Amino acid sequence: MLKGGMPNMQGMMKQIQEMQQRIAKVQAELEQKTVSAEAGGGMVKVTANGNRQILKVEIEQDVVKVEEKDILEDLIVAASNKVLEKANALAQEEMQKATQGMIPNIPGLSFPGV
Repeated sequence: MLKGGMPNMQGMMKQIQEMQQRIAKVQAELEQKTVSAEAGGGMVKVTANGNRQILKVEIEQDVVKVEEKDILEDLIVAASNKVLEKANALAQEEMQKATQGMIPNIPGLSFPGV
């Protein structure tokens, strides 16, 4: 074996285990963090957590009209898509913080949900 040619496998495995622990901790924390988004000038508001789960949909009373059902459905979809984009950005940001300084670009290593 060449000196300095091959990384210390035991050290690398320890770093991978530490990264996995950090990722698990961040994923648990993301469940507690929330983001919200609105559509229709605030007529529909959707809240999700950092694990990309919709937690709440709020609809202004004025929007709840049978004849405007299609509009309401479109607003819910729009607000849901916006909040999931925010939740995804939050998750990516938190994962980057957790893995900063760790081994970069390990082939085959992926972060579930990110």
